[in-house]
Amino acid sequence: MRTGILVAVLGAMGLLGTTAFAGSLDRFAQFLGATQSAKSGFEQKIFDRNAKLVQESRGTFTFQRPGRFRWTYVKPYSQLIVGDGSRVWIYDEDLQQVTVRRIDKALGSTPAALLSGNNEAVKAFKLTDRGVRDGLEWLDAMPRDSDANFEKISLGFGFSGLEVLELHDSFGQTTIVRFTSFEMNPRLDAAIFRFVPPKGADVIGDVK
Repeated sequence: MRTGILVAVLGAMGLLGTTAFAGSLDRFAQFLGATQSAKSGFEQKIFDRNAKLVQESRGTFTFQRPGRFRWTYVKPYSQLIVGDGSRVWIYDEDLQQVTVRRIDKALGSTPAALLSGNNEAVKAFKLTDRGVRDGLEWLDAMPRDSDANFEKISLGFGFSGLEVLELHDSFGQTTIVRFTSFEMNPRLDAAIFRFVPPKGADVIGDVK
């Protein structure tokens, strides 16, 4: 399901650009303290339980703590997710449909909660340093909530910060996100974290 994958992968937005030459746990902690906003491009691939590639996509994201983000897919289809601090809006341009949920319900103890970057969000995960693999330092984040729809996310840190995120869901799928052109603490226009449903679009969910 598109929405399930998108919301899960949003966890990547809060995990970039930490200092090199440190353990993954230290680098993640440094990032939480030093980064209030960021923007980047990304390339995403989804593999099934048999390691067969089933989907490729790319796009951009922007975030600003706490709880504001904009995640845009440009290929192979147009889709937009905006978190305005109180609600999460998901707009599917092909379907002309907007789904809206309160941010506490939409994020909760999912990987997406990690993008908020506050200590309470981090407490929802068990973090483990997994050492070096493929030239990157790896951190595993496992949800403490048994009802989470994923098993873990693995973060691969390189010289320039987080380079790869691997999301392992409960259906045996693996989503791999590679980040490009990351910029830490850019000046952002608050308007990009506001969303007004396009005229004629169906709006469902927690509108009031």
